[in-house]
Amino acid sequence: MAGSYFGTDGIRGRANRFPMTAEIAMRVGMAAGLSFQRGNHRHRVVLGKDTRLSGYMIENAMVSGLCAAGMDVFLLGPIPTPAVAMLVRSLRADIGVMISASHNPYYDNGIKLFGPDGYKLSDEIEERIEGMLDEDIELALADSDGLGRAKRVDGVHDRYIEFAKRTLPRSMSLSGLRIVVDCANGAAYKVAPEALWELGAEVVAINVEPNGFNINKECGSTHPAGLQKKVHEVRADIGIALDGDADRVVIVDENGAIVDGDQIMALIAESWHQSGRLAGGGVVSTVMSNLGLERFLGDMNLQLHRTKVGDRYVVEHMRAHGLNVGGEQSGHIVLSDFSTTGDGLVSALQVLACIKRQNRPVSELSKKFEPVPQLLKNVHISGGKPLEEAPVKAAIEDARHRLGKAGRLVIRPSGTEPLIRVMAEGDDQQLVEAVVNDIVEIISETRSAA
Repeated sequence: MAGSYFGTDGIRGRANRFPMTAEIAMRVGMAAGLSFQRGNHRHRVVLGKDTRLSGYMIENAMVSGLCAAGMDVFLLGPIPTPAVAMLVRSLRADIGVMISASHNPYYDNGIKLFGPDGYKLSDEIEERIEGMLDEDIELALADSDGLGRAKRVDGVHDRYIEFAKRTLPRSMSLSGLRIVVDCANGAAYKVAPEALWELGAEVVAINVEPNGFNINKECGSTHPAGLQKKVHEVRADIGIALDGDADRVVIVDENGAIVDGDQIMALIAESWHQSGRLAGGGVVSTVMSNLGLERFLGDMNLQLHRTKVGDRYVVEHMRAHGLNVGGEQSGHIVLSDFSTTGDGLVSALQVLACIKRQNRPVSELSKKFEPVPQLLKNVHISGGKPLEEAPVKAAIEDARHRLGKAGRLVIRPSGTEPLIRVMAEGDDQQLVEAVVNDIVEIISETRSAA
């Protein structure tokens, strides 16, 4: 069974294939359960999932492993990832588990783990759990009289809805706003429309009929065309697109234009900076965020801190340096005053709060900076390490020289898919395109020759 399990966001892969098999899920439950034994109390786990078919298989396998380790399991059912992070603290659990492949298609699935503080696990803890997966851990499991129990927990949706609503001032109402919310046939299909309606908005909910196969299918934050069309159709003030586990968000303005994570961070950071709420003198994002965001923040004497890709690394940097706004261009927005991880609904509520306070349309509020020309292309790989090949290294070095100090080049293997991502940005769009295309071509040639 030896292999590498954890990527940039937990364990992820094709359902019923390595590493997303029932056997490995059970062993992850055993290893995680043993890793978080502390004290002499009944240990408990909160376990949520999104709406994909394989969630039933992975859920039951993990319950077996966790109970074998002596953990009581509270089954939450389909619920957003940030709700699991919130409930692990609210219910004083020792571990939080979310079964989801986020924005991936239904045939993939994944396992995300949270510690008792509601934060995703560090690399060190993941490595320790990963090492246990290939060991004989059965002898360390609970005795027959110490096995865990599993039970369904009612009312968790209401808990999360109330939590989300409390992130807005008590006196604030969303009345007068017509909102289209695209729930991606995913984990937020119940809670997001309900929360917005309870706050007073007129809500048009789309993609709220999950069937196990349609999660993220031509909908949600990675496919916002349907949301754009619906916003036009019903003349909405704003569109909100979540992904399959609702930890990321993309906004659509009243004209149907897309507002990505960089612009959302800029809007929230500016608003919080003006009100004195922004902590740490800046924002944390990843190497993929647009140079325009960095320049916009610089004009306010704020700093953009960059991390490697993955909202977990954004959160780690925020905690280490005392910042309370961070995120990714893809729409993971982390507001640590409220959440320990990305929360699409809470982030959208902060955008709506700006709209209500300033009484201006989304199109005026959300275009905080002109993005620098940026191009991202993916190269599929089936194996090997093309980035270590001499021709690829030479092409990358040449590209950095051509871009100079006025541009940026980011090349990295995806942590969740068999891809190499090639991104460049700079003020000269033709140069950016040429640089990316040249590197993609070299990587493709190297891959074909391997």
